[in-house]
Amino acid sequence: MSTSVTGSASAMDTEPTQGVVTTRFLAPDIVELSYTPKNGAPITPTVVVDPALHLPPFDAPAASQQGGEWSQASGQVSLRRQGATGKLIVENAAHRALLQIDFAALERGEVIAQHDEQDALYGIHGYDAFERADGGLRRKGAQVAKAGEQGFAGAPFVWSTSGYGVLVDAERVSFKLADGVLSAQSRQPIRHVYVFVGRPAALFAALATISGHTPLFPKWAMGFTNSQWGIDQKELLDIVDTYRAKQIPLDNMTLDFDWKAWGEDDYGEFRWNPVKFPDGPTGTLKSVLDAKGVRITGIMKPRVHLDTVEGRYATEHGLWSAASKPSQDYFSNKTIREVDFDNPEARAWFFNDTLKHSFDTGVVGWWNDEADNLDSDTQFMNMQRALYDGQRAHGDQRVWSVNRNFYLGSQRYAYGLWSGDIHTGFASMKGQRQRMLSAINVGAMQWGMDGGGFKKGRTKNGAPTPENYARWIQFGAFTPIFRVHGELGQKRQPWRYGPVAEKAATAAIRLRYALIPYIYAYEYQRRQTGVGLVRPLLFDWPDDAKVREDVDAWMFGDALLVSPVVERGQTAKDIYLPAGRWTDYATGKVYEGGQTIRVAIDNKTWSDIPLFVREGAIIPMQAPMSYVGERPLRDVDVEVFPAASRHAFEYYDDDGVSYGYERGAYFLQTLATQRQGDVVTFETGAVTGSFHPELAYYLVKIHGLAASAVTHAYKAWSEAASLDALHASANEGWAKGTDRFGPVTWVKVKAGQLREIRLSAAP
Repeated sequence: MSTSVTGSASAMDTEPTQGVVTTRFLAPDIVELSYTPKNGAPITPTVVVDPALHLPPFDAPAASQQGGEWSQASGQVSLRRQGATGKLIVENAAHRALLQIDFAALERGEVIAQHDEQDALYGIHGYDAFERADGGLRRKGAQVAKAGEQGFAGAPFVWSTSGYGVLVDAERVSFKLADGVLSAQSRQPIRHVYVFVGRPAALFAALATISGHTPLFPKWAMGFTNSQWGIDQKELLDIVDTYRAKQIPLDNMTLDFDWKAWGEDDYGEFRWNPVKFPDGPTGTLKSVLDAKGVRITGIMKPRVHLDTVEGRYATEHGLWSAASKPSQDYFSNKTIREVDFDNPEARAWFFNDTLKHSFDTGVVGWWNDEADNLDSDTQFMNMQRALYDGQRAHGDQRVWSVNRNFYLGSQRYAYGLWSGDIHTGFASMKGQRQRMLSAINVGAMQWGMDGGGFKKGRTKNGAPTPENYARWIQFGAFTPIFRVHGELGQKRQPWRYGPVAEKAATAAIRLRYALIPYIYAYEYQRRQTGVGLVRPLLFDWPDDAKVREDVDAWMFGDALLVSPVVERGQTAKDIYLPAGRWTDYATGKVYEGGQTIRVAIDNKTWSDIPLFVREGAIIPMQAPMSYVGERPLRDVDVEVFPAASRHAFEYYDDDGVSYGYERGAYFLQTLATQRQGDVVTFETGAVTGSFHPELAYYLVKIHGLAASAVTHAYKAWSEAASLDALHASANEGWAKGTDRFGPVTWVKVKAGQLREIRLSAAP
């Protein structure tokens, strides 16, 4: 076997007759290992690796060799190859040994790596819709990375809070994690492995570099989605009008089988049902809903009816999956078969002229269902890829989808995951926490669920109780994809559950909409960094053993920790707050972190969501709207909780609709703050991007400080007599007062301008 190193490193040949293991740095924190058998074919990456992989410029570090050992270091990672043992030792910047990788195992097509037995390991897979989800987040023993069943998320990626990750370029990978040894095998010999080193955020940034970054969802997808099975045009409009009359925000109605002519000839799987939705095919319904600020998402299935024009076309052109046999469809009772989405010709055909017409007349989002019946890691991924590629070729409108399982690489295709046809009830809701956080731990950052539960649990009529519904909406408001759904005939609108539940649910939905500027900034952050809106606490506190299995709370962006109520009738809740300083969003009470606190829970009106603000937080918010973009956003409230160390937030905006951001049409401005004694500074940085939003001012709320003077560039700003007077002013300025968090100074700052503002409380 021969080992080669890129850059100025020399190669060390030990068994040149068998093949070559190549080790090279792709970035300071990414190491690639590949094995090529003698006279073997070049390595072909699997779906795990981004086919458009683009690595930033990087000068490979020089390697050195002494005796039987060579070494190479990037500053973040050190590599040492020991000739006597045949192992590669991977060390971090502090020269702590993280992994010992066996090169001889790579030659056999498998991975074997030793590590500290105390390392906490994560990744590989989540939970399917119906298995017990009380096993926590850590991974031990035999584990399989696959796409799997309903709600399942898989990735051939295992990582540790100790500071490393191993990505195997393969499908259907079987891992064994025991006694300080990480091993991996696949159906085909493993020839390509990536090793990442760093804290969790850095590991997921590296994962995104290799496996692919996510495109942005449309801005409306940050809002609330009402999905329903069993609906027609009249009921659809009645529901939308009721949301608007009650001033409950809504952006998307998702339609099940009802929207299409399922079972009919002449591409019935792809076109409007003209009986249930008479104004669908003409685009009139789209115009009506556009005026009300509501989009339509339609369900898509991977199967086509055989005895139809489209079915005969698929037969003639070999578009059926070999794993799928003709069978009776449960809904139409006619013969169907599944399309082979791994076939590029089938993908190109699937976004056909009929589906293009449905898209043009209003079906602008995709709810892909049931492509998880063929024991395939790629059927769901490539079904959505067909829609993504087809829609992008058709126009510049952003793609949005939810799908029922996930394999790493899917994220490249505007791919959301939902947790499957889950049951109603508190037990099912409680288990969604593990499902969400474990999915995020494999890179499925765009996750959602059937809020309220899809099918009957212990309830008689298949519906959640009013309390369960209210608590589920509060939970859903703090997930990446916020939606509700129920089985055939079930309704999931807030007013269906009585006035108490409606009031609690409405408040949670409105809070979600108030946070849209904050949430949308994490669309950009996820695309740039690989880390999304929601992340387990262990991402930010990897050294805290108390959060290694914590699913009771999670971070919603960098600034907010949320711990939704998931127990029936709960009157008090214990919540662990990690290191730092935390402010209760509802009451303003301040807690020191590193301890478990007990908070009272309202079990009568269900009106509370345990939510805590992290010290240093910068949270842009807006006045709630009935839908995203209902009114031009000319003013943004920025809640600021300054800390002794400098904290920054990247405020982001674009048109929310197109892919113009890929061409530089975006608005990005850094907001930063720091407190030093009685002085707080707030900065707005230089703007990048060519998009010009209507935003005129930030109304910055500096909490914990009643200023006596505010200056910019050593010039004093004028103090307004009140907050109302400050709002009415046409100029920058400030005012002071109090709110539930205590003393506050409001500062009105022009958006898009460079400012370094100094607030002083000193006399």
